[in-house]
Amino acid sequence: MLAALLLSFGVIFVAELGDKSQLMAMTFALKYRWWVVIGGITVATTLVHLVSVAVGHYLGVALPTHLIGIVGGVAFLVFGLWTLRGDSLDDEERTKADRVTKSAFIAVASAFFLAELGDKTMLATVTLASDNDWAGVWIGSTLGMVAADALAIVIGATLGKHLPERLITLGAATLFFVFGVWLILEGLLPGTPVGPIAAAVVLALGIAATSWTLTRPTADRHSDDEVTASPR
Repeated sequence: MLAALLLSFGVIFVAELGDKSQLMAMTFALKYRWWVVIGGITVATTLVHLVSVAVGHYLGVALPTHLIGIVGGVAFLVFGLWTLRGDSLDDEERTKADRVTKSAFIAVASAFFLAELGDKTMLATVTLASDNDWAGVWIGSTLGMVAADALAIVIGATLGKHLPERLITLGAATLFFVFGVWLILEGLLPGTPVGPIAAAVVLALGIAATSWTLTRPTADRHSDDEVTASPR
């Protein structure tokens, strides 16, 4: 069991370095408290890797990962729109901040659960569980992914303290749209580079739109905000 734990930890930790899951973790850390993000990731990873070891150890069959990836992509598009819209609580409702925390935890956990189903780390866990102790693989793979994503959370939380709030909102929304397009196209066209290419295009467009929004004259931005806030 110990050998399987150490092996799984090392394999998954290395596999997560530079993976989109780390970028997701950093994105969430820009918007939410670090402990909420790490908690959501831990819960989602524990469940996903439990499914993985069950598949690898008992079933030896593949899940309908393409369909699940599409559902996850749609969820990320919704998260992007939600980020642009902003939190529903105003300044007079700060005492109800626990509602935001619960919503953030659910959003992080569900996003990572959907994104990791069919991801390379899940497939690696399935493979490891087929030849090693399932409990060791489950614990080691979960700890490996959480440790790798924790590095990204530290970066995201640090950046969140030094960047303007508007930049964080636009940047986070852009990354959510990138992940959404990537997952949807990976599900529709598996084994092709269309997903990463389209995601890169969306990222470039998002950066351009963010730069244009932030560099506009202040008066123009105030005018847009007033129009948005006015009743229809």
